[in-house]
Amino acid sequence: MQQKYSVIVFDLGNVLIPFNYDLVIKKFNEVSKGLGEKFLNFYKENYYIHRQFERGEISEDDFIDKMLFVLEHKVDKEKFCRDYSALFTVNEDVADLLPLLKEKYKLILLSNTNPIHRKYGWNYYDFLKYFDKLILSYEVGAYKPEEKIYKAAEAFSQKPPQEHLFIDDVAEYVQGAKNIGWDGIQFSGYYNLLNELNLRNIF
Repeated sequence: MQQKYSVIVFDLGNVLIPFNYDLVIKKFNEVSKGLGEKFLNFYKENYYIHRQFERGEISEDDFIDKMLFVLEHKVDKEKFCRDYSALFTVNEDVADLLPLLKEKYKLILLSNTNPIHRKYGWNYYDFLKYFDKLILSYEVGAYKPEEKIYKAAEAFSQKPPQEHLFIDDVAEYVQGAKNIGWDGIQFSGYYNLLNELNLRNIF
């Protein structure tokens, strides 16, 4: 028996908006040679700070203060926010699916993200208008694959778990959705996504 879906939930990063930290490194290296690599090395070695920020456990000002210290205060707050967010592009093929899906399904965006990337990086993309709700880690106080963030989507949709289809590039996050009864697709490219959607008779 064909499963009935009523809600399609999209990840943001590397599904709708690929990101590339090389662009951030380049921006900081333009300020001072090697500054970009220094920043990225610290960022990776202390990734828990990024996670705390995504989860809303530390404030935007606290996060910025830590990063400006690493950048030797060679950039100001405004330039940091802009350069730190200059890593996104839009996957237009995937974004073009949204108005088609919107005709039949409730659409939710579910993302591990932070307020700086939202304000300076992706908040003005036109495709966001197709989503009925944005579920963002720093607002919910949880990040994928924690159950709480998926349950926040369910609380909005008011639909049973099995009616949710989740699309994310990270296998662990897809499994997190499946653990609570959702269906899930691991995104590996536009044509693979189309195939998976067609297998489920989404269109």
